[in-house]
Amino acid sequence: MRYKFEDIAINSIAKRKPTDDDMQTYIGLEHLDAGSLSVTSYGSKVPIKGDKLIMKKGDVLFGRRNTYLKRAAIAPHDGLFSAHGMILRPKEDVITTEFFPFFISSDYFFDAAIRISVGSISPTVNWGTLKSMEFTLPSLAEQKKLAELLWAANAAREAYKKLLAATDELVKSRFVEMFGDPVRNPMGWESFPLDNLGELNRGISKHRPRNAPELLGGDYPLIQTGEIAAADIYVKEYTNTYSEIGLRQSKMWPKGTLCITIAANIAKTAMLGFDACFPDSVVGFISGERTNQLFIHFWFSFFQKMLEEQAPESAQKNINLQILRELEVIVPPIDLQTRFADFVRQADKSKLELKRTLDELEAVYKAILIGAFDSEQAKENT
Repeated sequence: MRYKFEDIAINSIAKRKPTDDDMQTYIGLEHLDAGSLSVTSYGSKVPIKGDKLIMKKGDVLFGRRNTYLKRAAIAPHDGLFSAHGMILRPKEDVITTEFFPFFISSDYFFDAAIRISVGSISPTVNWGTLKSMEFTLPSLAEQKKLAELLWAANAAREAYKKLLAATDELVKSRFVEMFGDPVRNPMGWESFPLDNLGELNRGISKHRPRNAPELLGGDYPLIQTGEIAAADIYVKEYTNTYSEIGLRQSKMWPKGTLCITIAANIAKTAMLGFDACFPDSVVGFISGERTNQLFIHFWFSFFQKMLEEQAPESAQKNINLQILRELEVIVPPIDLQTRFADFVRQADKSKLELKRTLDELEAVYKAILIGAFDSEQAKENT
């Protein structure tokens, strides 16, 4: 049957001013991960300003701002939630509590929400429009059956995500075991400025691609900050390309180059899986004889937050290339760095297998949801 959204969900709008105690449990939109119902991090290091939404454990938190990011999760505790979100609760005469989170996090719901988002910079969903949108739902009995399948599939997904995270932590622990904390350098390794350890330069572009469309299009991959931030160890995909004009104004960096972001996403790193160009928001680094690229990649993970904090608050955070040039890098013996790199490659192979299984689980999960809504719409059309 079809229902208006206001007949499916309650939009809880109760608010209050935050106290100092709320800083530890506060959940903002930045704490919601696309495609995950779990909230794995929360809290704020800076005072929370303005009235915030009052959430209860088990509420569904919907990221109504920048809706295209498709963020929805279940509140893990009582507390406060960003006013740029919505707190939704099921109307149980129409939708079961167990099925409700899967409906809100589904592409079926989000695709509709994206269509009614307003604003060009941060597209946002307004309750006044959303409440009148109509959706088709399975019967309560069918929802109960679907929820059992979906919760089982979701548990399996989350378990594999934890295994992936554990593998990352294993690699980081191995780094500390072999080289010590790179910030304190308890092993007393000799250190050098990053600029002395290889080629270090930002991508060159006389114009930002968004302001000079003639730079785009062609056969030359263009890697930008978002693709580096989303990568694991290697950048394997790209969405934009440079034209011949763009290539002449830039530089083609070779496969294996370490990419370092200096704008928007600060000090995120990944290695090129193919030759590519950069805009000036990305810095390329090619190791000399004293350092291994994979070693430098993981070395940066210990300094990313520190570098991010050095970025001045502005419309878009950025750091100066000179800050990277002067970074003091510990330089253990190259054979030790190479042993660590071999360990990383082995761990990466294990992660590929885990990701392959996770992708299969994701496909099953989505197929169940798509089938649920498609079959109900088909019934209505007959």
